[in-house]
Amino acid sequence: MSQPPQPGEPEGQAPDPGPQPGQPYPQQPYPQQPYPQQPYQQQGWYGAPQQPPPSSNKTALWVGLGVLGLVVVVAVVAILGFVAPGFFLSDSKDKGAVASSSSAPASSSQETTTQSPVNIPSARTELPKRTTPLADPTECAYPADTSKEAAKKVNPPAAGPTPASGTAAVTVKTSAGDIGLTLDRGLAPCTVANFLSLAQQGYYDGTSCHRLGVSGLQMLQCGDPEGSGMGGPGYTIPDEIFPELKYGRGLIAMAKTQNPDSGGSQFFMVFGEAELPPDYTVFGSISDEGLQTLDKVARGGVDAEKGSGDGTGPPRIEVKFQSIAVG
Repeated sequence: MSQPPQPGEPEGQAPDPGPQPGQPYPQQPYPQQPYPQQPYQQQGWYGAPQQPPPSSNKTALWVGLGVLGLVVVVAVVAILGFVAPGFFLSDSKDKGAVASSSSAPASSSQETTTQSPVNIPSARTELPKRTTPLADPTECAYPADTSKEAAKKVNPPAAGPTPASGTAAVTVKTSAGDIGLTLDRGLAPCTVANFLSLAQQGYYDGTSCHRLGVSGLQMLQCGDPEGSGMGGPGYTIPDEIFPELKYGRGLIAMAKTQNPDSGGSQFFMVFGEAELPPDYTVFGSISDEGLQTLDKVARGGVDAEKGSGDGTGPPRIEVKFQSIAVG
């Protein structure tokens, strides 16, 4: 591709004496050159393209008129570029540069809603039910986690007989809005006892949800004081799973590693689709108000630059736990 005249080259450059013997005339640069990013800042772009030597005064006249016309066009382009900088930008990177220098950045929720709207189903997923109820009370144990230290010192729940019927109401106050939960002891008595114990000890206070998924797996994962996805309370809880488990909008479940009985404090709240195997303990449901908060966070989008490369990452709208009220 031909290049415009180099910076510093005078605008009224004398015509080229013509091609050397055996060589074609040089290509015309101006028809092939795309608009520069900001024409009024480019030096040399206004220089007249090279022409073959004139053969007569008439030709010289036409050349002069052509140069004059080009100067007029360039002047108009320059004025437009000055009045509406960025008008000729050809890619999003340059557009962002202009926007950032002339206005404050848009909020994260506006960015994501405009660029990639999140499709969130409106229908709730029914809370799963056990075909065979658990013994009430149920024996629970919380052995020490020898694989890592506790992310935050806390006492495990009391081991032994644990109620396996009834529900517990919880309100999680966050920086993004309240999230109401109803914990079901009939589904997961040990998990419910663990969550309530951690909440009452202030384990979750001041922690931020570290992982949001908005496509395929639509959930918000929380409960790690480290914020890395690796933290836990220093002990583990048993899996309380069964084959009929399904996951979807309005349910809350425990996170875990690939090993059985490896859950601790991390959990995830599902606001949309979640095609998962029945390996994660479901222990309650999310209120309508809570789902509205999660929907708002989801539409705010994922901070992919800080994610793990699987499409999930920290939410752009921070969800920081301020307190958890039980009852």
